[in-house]
Amino acid sequence: MTQDQPQDSTQDSTQLRTAVVTGASSGIGAATARALAARGFHVVCAARRTDRIEELAAEIGGQAVTCDVTDSDSVDALAAAVPTLHVLVNNAGGAVGVDRVDSADIEAWRSMYDLNVLGLVRVTKALLPALRASGDGLVVNVGSTAGRWAYEGGGGYTAAKHAVRVVTETLRLELNGEPIRISEVAPGMVQTEEFSLVRYGGDRDKAAAVYAGVDQPLLAEDVADAIAWVATRPSHVDIDELVIKPRAQAAAHKVHRS
Repeated sequence: MTQDQPQDSTQDSTQLRTAVVTGASSGIGAATARALAARGFHVVCAARRTDRIEELAAEIGGQAVTCDVTDSDSVDALAAAVPTLHVLVNNAGGAVGVDRVDSADIEAWRSMYDLNVLGLVRVTKALLPALRASGDGLVVNVGSTAGRWAYEGGGGYTAAKHAVRVVTETLRLELNGEPIRISEVAPGMVQTEEFSLVRYGGDRDKAAAVYAGVDQPLLAEDVADAIAWVATRPSHVDIDELVIKPRAQAAAHKVHRS
């Protein structure tokens, strides 16, 4: 067994281990599904865009389950498809807008909280029985450095990601003594095809300006590699949190640009 292969002293080593990745239709989610499949996991790709996850599942030999994490019935259908689970990656999330607090779009803030926080809670709650059934479960919540730093125009998103961090910490306390590890991987500046484009309502110029002059922002594959590393530690090793940023980013307000 190599260092990066799944290790589990409580399971038959020949048993295929299963992972669920939410938000798997693009970006970090899709890259994570590929990274886990490359390390021997059977990956259930969950997202709203059925065509994308079906294509991804066919590519990696996984399974596609259409799932909207903001809809309880949809999440229940995902849970029904996964009776036993070893790794849950709560990746579905995103930012909408750059409103100041004094001009906040309340519906946009509500949407971000529902997606980033309540979606994570719905999925985790629904899949905990499957994680328990495996005898060796791991939950990886994809947070953000926005869950550690505040910045102007980011109140709605940073509030949601701060909540993700606290929910993660609470889960670790509440599940202590059970064979389930709880981790958060918190990326900084990651250049993906959709995150900033969605945040700026499809304005490609504004989305591109986020990364302008930055020497090598993180890519989705960098974050996926970190998640896969967390998922392949020995069963007794819990990586509580892993903050990953590009070299050019010292803080939310301190990014070197050429």
